[in-house]
Amino acid sequence: MKTRRTPRTLTIWGLHLAAAVALLTTPATFAAAGNAGPMSAKARLQHDRVACSRIRDQGDRDECLSEASTLYAGTQPSNPNENPAQLTRNALRRCEPLREPDRQDCVLRMQGQGTTTGSVAAGGIYRELVTTEVGEPSTQP
Repeated sequence: MKTRRTPRTLTIWGLHLAAAVALLTTPATFAAAGNAGPMSAKARLQHDRVACSRIRDQGDRDECLSEASTLYAGTQPSNPNENPAQLTRNALRRCEPLREPDRQDCVLRMQGQGTTTGSVAAGGIYRELVTTEVGEPSTQP
């Protein structure tokens, strides 16, 4: 008895994956950096952005671009010699677009008042400042 194998049809995602692998393994990938070795981080980011721009679905394209930017940011060294005064000015500048009294509350949070939870690694830092306001007692008719 003979068995005959029939070719499987690739799904849309399979085609996307195959195209991505083919695109990422082409000789042009290595030539973009100007040498036969691996691409520089900046060249890789540009290459990935071009590849992402070819994705038709807006959500998938945005996710692709986000991943490319995240990968690039991970290759950049952190600067341990950052100027603390500049970092403080940057934090306070984030409060400028707010209207009063929200602006003043923002400044107080940026100066360390209130509570701080979370982390950058966990997705964000949450700063909370509870302000109790004492108002005039309401008169009941």
